[in-house]
Amino acid sequence: MATDVKVPALGESITEGTLAQWLKKPGEAVAADEPIASLETDKVSVEVPSPVAGTLSEQLVAEGETVEVGAVIARIGEGGAAASSPAPAADAKTGEGQATVAGAAVNPVGAGENPALREDHDAAPADHADLTLSPAVRRAVLELHVDPSKINGTGKDGRITKDDVLLAAKGKDSSPAQAGVQAEAKASVVTPATPASQPSWTPASAGERHEERVKMTRLRQTIATRLKEAQNTAALLTTFNDVDMSAVIDARAKYKDLFEKKHGIRLGFMGFFVKAVALAAKDVPSVNARIEGDEIVYHDYLDVSVAVSAPKGLVVPVVRNADSMSFAEIEKAIAAFGKKAKDGTLTADDMKGGTFTISNGGVFGSLLSTPIINPPQSAVLGMHRIEERPVVKDGQIVARPMMYLALSYDHRLVDGREAVTFLVRVKEAIEDPTRLLIDL
Repeated sequence: MATDVKVPALGESITEGTLAQWLKKPGEAVAADEPIASLETDKVSVEVPSPVAGTLSEQLVAEGETVEVGAVIARIGEGGAAASSPAPAADAKTGEGQATVAGAAVNPVGAGENPALREDHDAAPADHADLTLSPAVRRAVLELHVDPSKINGTGKDGRITKDDVLLAAKGKDSSPAQAGVQAEAKASVVTPATPASQPSWTPASAGERHEERVKMTRLRQTIATRLKEAQNTAALLTTFNDVDMSAVIDARAKYKDLFEKKHGIRLGFMGFFVKAVALAAKDVPSVNARIEGDEIVYHDYLDVSVAVSAPKGLVVPVVRNADSMSFAEIEKAIAAFGKKAKDGTLTADDMKGGTFTISNGGVFGSLLSTPIINPPQSAVLGMHRIEERPVVKDGQIVARPMMYLALSYDHRLVDGREAVTFLVRVKEAIEDPTRLLIDL
């Protein structure tokens, strides 16, 4: 008797999602609670587990289709072998189906891969055909021409991450013979039809011009909607300042080894900035408030949304009660969210709420920006790259590691004086971290 696999609850106010990827094929054995599919919602990716042990006998939904909570998407048969049923028919627009690359199950044209990077891998080991790879990892495997069956995964449950693939490719490229094989393989690539879900650009001969239409992911659509909502609703304004990072850099250099030895986590810049924001918000509570109807809601706590870059877009998991956390607790929470974002395991609860946002564009090399607030929050602090610049200290021109800070805020709630005061308080705390210890 077959058991139905239904779409689980996806979080508060989320009623549907998109079936992003099948992790198991019809005929494959599955264990109880083993993920068989990945769903993409407005906020996060969610894995659908098998309710029982058995064999995936039927897939009822094609990749790319929208499914509602509670909908049946597959059936699990009894025993270790089941009547293999064909995968969902290829959609005329997206062309779903499945193929294998380097012994790993992947999606063909229309399922997020670049067909121009596809090769003939008939010689790949057959006993590794049950590997499950995320879209980002599959793409890296195709681009770098590595065999995932020979990679030891460091992700959740031993899954292969993109960094694992990059590391394997780096080791492989160090071999001259292998480099020659790779170059020959690249030369034999044949470019088929244009995919529907991922851009693929191939060298064009003189005079050729190409366009490609790619459907926005559900997450990207939500990001676009929320950013435009912020612009349409809030009276956005940005004020800037710069901060001398010398004291923080010296503190990190002096205590980083002891800190990591005691707490098992590296001491980063974000811990200092979260603590500085918590201190400044006590003096300027409006930046940590929100507008609700004709009322202003003030918070006596600080839940910091930390902008994190994920494979499918920017996400903002929330470090709750950051004002009462230690440096180590803050750094551990941020590191955990970064890993979950990278692995695609963030949940809706991880990103729910938040009273203030910190975005660090400096990790990507940004010198200056005007960040957009995350509604219904009223302010966001933008950090940027650190670079040595000439500044005047005690009448002398000296080089100092400087960072530009940007505070974007809702002018309906936060006045210019308050915004400047808040930013100066953050600057003072970063330039003299002792203030963070004595609450000054």
